[in-house]
Amino acid sequence: MEINQSNRQKITPFLWFDNQAEEAMLFYTSIFKDSKINSVVRYGDAGPGPKGTVMTASFTLAGQEFTALNGGPSFKFTEAISFVVNCETQEKIDDMWEKLTAGGEESRCGWLKDKYGLSWQIVPPVLLQLLQDEDPQKAKRVMEAMMQMKKINIPALKQAAEQAYSVAE
Repeated sequence: MEINQSNRQKITPFLWFDNQAEEAMLFYTSIFKDSKINSVVRYGDAGPGPKGTVMTASFTLAGQEFTALNGGPSFKFTEAISFVVNCETQEKIDDMWEKLTAGGEESRCGWLKDKYGLSWQIVPPVLLQLLQDEDPQKAKRVMEAMMQMKKINIPALKQAAEQAYSVAE
């Protein structure tokens, strides 16, 4: 089978799992729209993994290609790498947060770790707009509000911005 290299994405995140690559791929593709499994390569008689288990898996989440490897317990995920999911509405934030924190853990400021230890940031684009407001007091109040949140709350951010605006008048 020939792979058309000209249509391939230039940079692909490569995720190292102990032995959960297939499980994680199925989990992630069930959460994100416009997702699919591209290919799966399984270990054969030569190993080093058990014959028939996934060695690598390629999948696409919301148009972004990923590769997963069952590489053993040598390396773990850290917060130094995370994936940002831009969510336009509070409903979408709530949905993504619920799905990705299932079996994982909440952090602060829209960050979470999923059940595999992979870090995600679930954020609305309006957050960056509010943090870059030309009124420094408004931006400061939004930052202070965000720092108190685990899951981002768009109405609370907008309320903080408006309170800052009212104080400035």
